[in-house]
Amino acid sequence: MIRYLLLLFSIASFGQQLTAVDFTSMEGEIALNPTSKSVSGTIKYHFKVKSPIDTIKIDAKNMQFSVVKINGKEVPYTNSGKTLGLYQGYKIGKNNIEISYTATPKQALYFVGWEAALGAEQIWTQGQGRYTSHWLPSFDDVNEKVIFNLAIGFNEAYQVISNGVLQKTTVSPTDKQHKIWHFRMHQPMSSYLVMLAVGKFDKYTQHSNTNIPIELYLKPSDASKFPSTYKYSKEMFDFLEKETGIKYPWKIYKQVPVHDFLYAGMENTSATIFSQDFVVDEIGYNDLNYVNVNAHELAHHWFGDLITAKSGQHHWLQEGFATYYALLAEKELFGDDYFYFELLQYAQEIKRASRYDTIPILNEKASSLTFYKKGAWALHFLREGIGEEKFRKAVKAYLKKYRYKNVETDDFLQEVKKVASFDTEQFKEQWLKSSSFDQEMVVALLGKNKNIAQLFALQQMESQSFEDKKAVFENVLKSDAYYPLKQEVLEQLIDVPFEAKQNLLQAALQSNEVLVRQSLAETIKKIPAEFKAQFESLLDDKSYRTREMVLQKLWSQFPEERTRYLALSENWEGNNDKNLRITWLTLALATKEYAQEDKKVFYQELIDYASVFYDATVRQNALEVLVKINPSEDRVLRSLVNATTHHKWQFVKFAKESIRKLLKKEEFRKQVQELLPSFSVKEQQFLQNELK
Repeated sequence: MIRYLLLLFSIASFGQQLTAVDFTSMEGEIALNPTSKSVSGTIKYHFKVKSPIDTIKIDAKNMQFSVVKINGKEVPYTNSGKTLGLYQGYKIGKNNIEISYTATPKQALYFVGWEAALGAEQIWTQGQGRYTSHWLPSFDDVNEKVIFNLAIGFNEAYQVISNGVLQKTTVSPTDKQHKIWHFRMHQPMSSYLVMLAVGKFDKYTQHSNTNIPIELYLKPSDASKFPSTYKYSKEMFDFLEKETGIKYPWKIYKQVPVHDFLYAGMENTSATIFSQDFVVDEIGYNDLNYVNVNAHELAHHWFGDLITAKSGQHHWLQEGFATYYALLAEKELFGDDYFYFELLQYAQEIKRASRYDTIPILNEKASSLTFYKKGAWALHFLREGIGEEKFRKAVKAYLKKYRYKNVETDDFLQEVKKVASFDTEQFKEQWLKSSSFDQEMVVALLGKNKNIAQLFALQQMESQSFEDKKAVFENVLKSDAYYPLKQEVLEQLIDVPFEAKQNLLQAALQSNEVLVRQSLAETIKKIPAEFKAQFESLLDDKSYRTREMVLQKLWSQFPEERTRYLALSENWEGNNDKNLRITWLTLALATKEYAQEDKKVFYQELIDYASVFYDATVRQNALEVLVKINPSEDRVLRSLVNATTHHKWQFVKFAKESIRKLLKKEEFRKQVQELLPSFSVKEQQFLQNELK
């Protein structure tokens, strides 16, 4: 009970501070130290005290302060390890506080690749939620909006990126090999949107129709991937300005990919960081591309950055809107069929999760699926209910009225009521407060698209005999129908004998549609000898995913041809996760008659991919193989244990779960106990807990 009273007191205290104190702007100069993984600097906040207050707090996690001045004079302060507390030296009216600090953050600021020293070293931030205060004294409450102006000192061989316009660079007065990059914002934002990224990047600049500079960054080695990585960036920017009716609210827009990013992307104000996984070539684009993430993070610059939800309860106002507007941008690019089939997939995900995912949208504990995709569906229902023009009018008024402020759901619904005679209370109850998902309404809205209606008709044929639906299937496969219809046909053909469906498979192959041919590869369990040559044609498809799947199936089902297949694919790399190369190495090691003299070299390459010299996606792919073929080998065990200390939670989860399974075997437990003293302190702590 005491814990909850303290939490309520903390929330109430900050609420009181927001009423009594208004922080308006910050100027700061910071320096980054990769060796110690630390940050230090001096920042100056300007603030206005509107009414008497006992203590003013600034969030600062595990920081040390050497100077704290208010209005030019050093003042006493408290440092709880979580907040900097100020209780004297300020007055009613305008004030400023100067803080010199150092921090070694355990999260929010990441130094990636410095141990490997391969020239791909990077530093980047991820502040979503309440994390910026781990590296910058700031405000965990999203309702405190400030104009942040950062100057960042670092080695001149690197590129430094932060929020806002780069006004100038200067030479460091203490180190001529270091520059200081001076960035300036012109409007306020919440602290979680402050960012920095450091690395060796090339910059490409485009301009929107409204002349906003769009800076797109890539590593020099990725220059050839620029067209396929940043495809449609300008088009989506121009569309969102037009669709919202509000000009992009910041002076510049930047996008930078970084290694081992925690999520797909993050919409820091004026500067999106996204995962290096989306840096793809022309073939990789067909397997995984940045288009949707690009549109989503850009949409957040209106929904989340320009206007910010007051609390987690209204989080859908950011994620639901960004998800829906990204889909509208893709509709502009790819058409109605794409739009409706994406909505269908969202609906299917929501339905599958409905048995256990029962928390409604207007609850801060709702799932990401609910905030993002059910939130998008709620907006689609609303847009269909009041019409596109009225929806645009309401959104434009909402954005204009609350720009640079914080909002609640009722703020948006009030603007809807002004333009349409629509029962917003019923909408709120049905879509935002209820955990249910109106399947009948969803099906009716989706059925407005003729291809969706045809898909529903095909699905209803599933129980019919093959002969009764063969003609329909043939018509679909030979038509220009949208590809999910052809995928549905191939799904229903899985258990049909090859002789009966051969002509239909031929039609699917001849479609030359990457995703249709991929579905064909997925749905053929046993490759008949007479179909082998045609199936082999999939090895040349413009999809690394298809190539990987087809290679594995051919290798497995035609052992006499294994050497030929390995020779055909020996130079394949695949996507950023090296899916093709790792699959090839696995098959090469398992093929006794192939390159006996090179087996150790192949194995060593797998071991290398599992090491700290590679991204988490590559390491995990390699470790998944190594754990199966040789889990007790010291190098495998060490790489697996090291992965438990990585900053990327998905990789950590994989490593910990793998180790827990292996520890069920007595010989593995003994090996871990013998090697225990040779692991790092953090690694030992994890292993000791698991051994217990």
